[in-house]
Amino acid sequence: MESITNRCGVSRSLNHELLRWVIILISSSKVHIVYLGEKQHDDPEFVTDSHHQMLSSLLGSKEDAHDSMVHSYRHGFSGFAAKLTESQAKKIADSPGVVHVVPDSLYKLATTRTWDYLGLSAPNPKNLLDDVNMGDQVIIGFIDTGVWPESESFNDNGVGPIPSKWKGGCESGENFISTNCNRKLIGAKYFMNGFLAESQGFNSTNSRDYISARDYIGHGTHVASIAGGSFVPNVSYKGLAGGTVRGGAPRARIAIYKACWYVDQLRDVTCSSSDILKAMDEAMHDGVDVLSLSLGAQVPLLPETDIRDRISIGAFHAVVKGIVVVCAGGNSGPAAQTVVNTAPWILTVAATTLDRSFPTPITLGNNKMILGQALYTGPELGFTSLVYPEDPGTSNETFSSVCERLDFNPNRTMAGKVVLCFTTTTLYAAVARAASYVKAAGGLGVIIARNPGYNLTPCRDDFPCVAIDYELGTNILLYIRSTRSPVVKIQHSKTLVGQPIGTKVATFSSRGPNSIAPAILKPDIGAPGVSILAATSPDSNSSIGRFDILAGTSMAAPVISGVVALLKALHPDWSPAAFRSAIVTTAWRTDPFGEQIFAEGSSRKVADPFDYGGGIVNPEKAAEPGLIYDMGPEDYILYLCSASYNDSSISQLVGKVTVCSNPKPSVLDVNLPSITIPNLKDEVNLTRTVTNVGPVDSVYKVVVEPPLGVRVAVTPETLVFNSTTKRASFTARVSTIHKINTGFYFGSLIWTDSVHNVTIPVSVRTHILQNYYDEN
Repeated sequence: MESITNRCGVSRSLNHELLRWVIILISSSKVHIVYLGEKQHDDPEFVTDSHHQMLSSLLGSKEDAHDSMVHSYRHGFSGFAAKLTESQAKKIADSPGVVHVVPDSLYKLATTRTWDYLGLSAPNPKNLLDDVNMGDQVIIGFIDTGVWPESESFNDNGVGPIPSKWKGGCESGENFISTNCNRKLIGAKYFMNGFLAESQGFNSTNSRDYISARDYIGHGTHVASIAGGSFVPNVSYKGLAGGTVRGGAPRARIAIYKACWYVDQLRDVTCSSSDILKAMDEAMHDGVDVLSLSLGAQVPLLPETDIRDRISIGAFHAVVKGIVVVCAGGNSGPAAQTVVNTAPWILTVAATTLDRSFPTPITLGNNKMILGQALYTGPELGFTSLVYPEDPGTSNETFSSVCERLDFNPNRTMAGKVVLCFTTTTLYAAVARAASYVKAAGGLGVIIARNPGYNLTPCRDDFPCVAIDYELGTNILLYIRSTRSPVVKIQHSKTLVGQPIGTKVATFSSRGPNSIAPAILKPDIGAPGVSILAATSPDSNSSIGRFDILAGTSMAAPVISGVVALLKALHPDWSPAAFRSAIVTTAWRTDPFGEQIFAEGSSRKVADPFDYGGGIVNPEKAAEPGLIYDMGPEDYILYLCSASYNDSSISQLVGKVTVCSNPKPSVLDVNLPSITIPNLKDEVNLTRTVTNVGPVDSVYKVVVEPPLGVRVAVTPETLVFNSTTKRASFTARVSTIHKINTGFYFGSLIWTDSVHNVTIPVSVRTHILQNYYDEN
């Protein structure tokens, strides 16, 4: 979770003491997850009894079984989490019906303008928002850090009765009672048995987190309000980014499943995978329509049938039951192959910027003005001494101009001055450290030169910390060296919206290709996830308390969850894959002004499908996609067989005997709204099937925009639909003219009826080298 670790001032590289603490925590864990696959009985009490019987047989008594049990998974699938020794875990793994036994593990957590930017402005009476009564009757579930129920974003003004299908409820706990829920916030549960079993030193009495569904850190409140928050007028971040704050589906219902806990020793949030699985199991039982998870693991990824990938396993069972599962793609960009939550049944989200910036004027003593970026709303800092800490050549003292090492400098070099420093790190922690070092030394502000695409987050206590790129930083440095008494003036930040601000894929957003299944395009879609204003907990590090600006794919995922909620209200019978297809095939591949979308990173480039999947979500177009690439359980089985998972593991996952064909099906034939060929040598043929969800009598013609040096021939070139023909298949023959190994080239395949342009991305890499070795 980019924003939490950043706001706490803790980098991904924990110091040695914290790392030692984590190693001890994990090595002492005795919680194991026993996964039994699809449940064999509809009565949950019967399923739980069978789990206790299995444990009793292993441990020797019902009492020991009861003490050992952590969670019983009995709704979406069958299994349990229990405290077991290694020998007990090995023994139960050999029992009939047991698919996997694995130790528990830890996961990390991965506005006013967003919905205007995406074309869902509330005042417009003829848009998707109005057509579906703002998502009323749709239930979005969130697995996260909990909720601050008193937030104005969860008011139930104008919200109707709770949907009759709802089976969940509100659990009481520390500073949380059932009446904290209402017709908007209809469910709140918390899960920590796995976390407690692993965290032997955790003191619930002294913990700053609440032992309930109440949110301490603010992350869960933030993501829930992004997706489904009610209207809250006149909200701003200290005068910046102001307006009416709401979620994407402001009348959708919200159900909270707290499975992530703040750990004081780490100053960070930890999520036990056994608790996450239990939360997913409960959400399936309670009746959520959409399940939003702004968390995930990191590479290397695990096979989708491996119970160690808890999100993938839980999501599979949820999707089979018709629940759309939306997950953050991760915050490890801009490196390639870092995207997570990559199973083809998950809707995986990348983060982009909005058409909004916060220019902050910096005026040098030579009257040259430079526009930096900041979220600074304090008083103007008049002309003040400006320094770049460096060895003057006449002193034995050590100096550092690197932002994260400013504390090596004598305080006198920074006291009463504005400090210029340079950093190459991608983490906000460098900014936080630089600001804290300068402030502690008596400095008055800091100007940080860094990659221009890095995350923008306010410094604490409204201390002036302004970000600029290396070119502007070098210009300021040349000014400093050109005069004996350099000075600078810093004004407070402004808000600039619309043109000329361009949309970019955020630097931190994890990128494809998919490291475990390169032929499955991930991420699926991009959505705003930078400088998002939404509700938070008053206990968070926010200097406002009610609302905060955060960034991360954690913020982008609930944008898609809110859009899916609107689409679900419009198309209640669609499958999860249909929603994914509608969103991908109608996405913007330019920004809303028609300009190219760039991907931020070490060098800026035009965005491609590995940066943002199909593009940036276009909710209005997604409501009427024309054609969809649908998928169901049989399609997922085809994928699992093509990925060479064994028949037994597939059978246990899907709940019926499954025997893969011989030869195995091709992964290229999985009916995704994308074509990704990672190892094209000569020529391949692949198939797709589309379903007409537009006018009954429709005729579509194909338009191919082939990748550079690649031929794509589609048969047939015309698809005709009528009252009896609602589905049609086509074949794409793909060949390369490249004679050497290449990187990926990108294109599109479009079906058009002159009204709908059903577009899927095509990604192809010529890969001859392995075949050369095989043949020689």
